[in-house]
Amino acid sequence: MEATLEDVGTVRAFNRFYTGVIGVLGEGLVRSPYSLTEARVIFELAQREDSEVLALRRALDLDAGYLSRMLARFETDGLVARERAPGDARRQIVRLTARGREVFAMLDERSVAEIRELLDGLAPGDRRRLLAAMRTVQDVLGERPREAGFALRPLRPGDLGWVVERNGALYDAECGWDRTYEALVASVVADYVRGHDPERENAWIAESDGERLGAVFCVRREDDVAQLRLLHVEPRARGTGVGAALVAACVDFAAEAGYAEIMLWTTALQRPAHRLYERAGFVLAEREAPVERFGDVVDGQVWRRKL
Repeated sequence: MEATLEDVGTVRAFNRFYTGVIGVLGEGLVRSPYSLTEARVIFELAQREDSEVLALRRALDLDAGYLSRMLARFETDGLVARERAPGDARRQIVRLTARGREVFAMLDERSVAEIRELLDGLAPGDRRRLLAAMRTVQDVLGERPREAGFALRPLRPGDLGWVVERNGALYDAECGWDRTYEALVASVVADYVRGHDPERENAWIAESDGERLGAVFCVRREDDVAQLRLLHVEPRARGTGVGAALVAACVDFAAEAGYAEIMLWTTALQRPAHRLYERAGFVLAEREAPVERFGDVVDGQVWRRKL
């Protein structure tokens, strides 16, 4: 679907707002004589002992003449040293001098202090929401490849606490739900352990290279009805098939365990999950009246699938 003018306006408004928040439109970044672009060059040079100028230009997407003039100013100020690459006079190598690394340390220290001041001024819930949103922007727009592969495995020590913690953190960041939701998740996990019937109940963790990406539980609701509970997928793994695999594992287990039906409870907010459920054969069976839960007004839904 093509972006609307309103969509474009939203992005432009965010760009104007955020550049104002971090101060890049001022005379100097973090109260220094260096512009944002100059600071980016210094930060990039500080990441290694020396850098090829061409690689630096490509990494920062800078005009060759503009970068050359900037490096010349830095060299005059004693911040960098330039030389021809050994064996290839066409290539130029640049490195920070001791003075240049002092400037980098100053910029880095001031940047950390300003970011910490920004974050410390936020309520804990707002801070978590902000950081989650920033990670989402980076995941969506960045060049980091999607998870190449994953596997589903049974629970191990430490997984239950992780499920409670991640559900609480994600639903706080993404839905604004309070700690009563995390308490509910903790009670579901505790009930699973206390009354666990391995023939009729199971749980899975999605994992890639030792990193947990999501989880789901299949529990007994009634003698002939299973319930899918606590499905969650980490933001960085969404769109990779993790959610579909977790739902399929739950459905397959319920069928093999002899249940006639599997159901789940969700809310109207979880639209991406609705698509997963629909593709897995669930149908929306019941819409509940809005109620106050988890510090919010929740529109509950019951989805069902015959097995």
